[in-house]
Amino acid sequence: MRHTPAPLMMPIPVLTEVGYLLEREKGARAEAEFLRSIRAGQVMMVPLTAADLDRMAELVETYSDFPLGLVDASVISVAERLKQSEQLLAACQRRANTRAAGTAWRQGG
Repeated sequence: MRHTPAPLMMPIPVLTEVGYLLEREKGARAEAEFLRSIRAGQVMMVPLTAADLDRMAELVETYSDFPLGLVDASVISVAERLKQSEQLLAACQRRANTRAAGTAWRQGG
């Protein structure tokens, strides 16, 4: 993982998804490097609050046709709480583009 001036903030539910995707796409070495980057302070794990869980439930219900899902809802909720809207928008745009591309592929388009 490249070094950043400030630690990247990541809600705890994202850890499992990132680990899974890294191992699947890049292998165990990349997954281990990611874990070491957390230990080194490059990534800051952000715990969820009760208010985050309430907001996540609201988001999952509101966007049930997307579907948003727990991990994405945690990113939005924590970003809102910590006022990280620019990072949130970039993350959501990347996620939406990835999902749209996957949907088009599955539909043959």
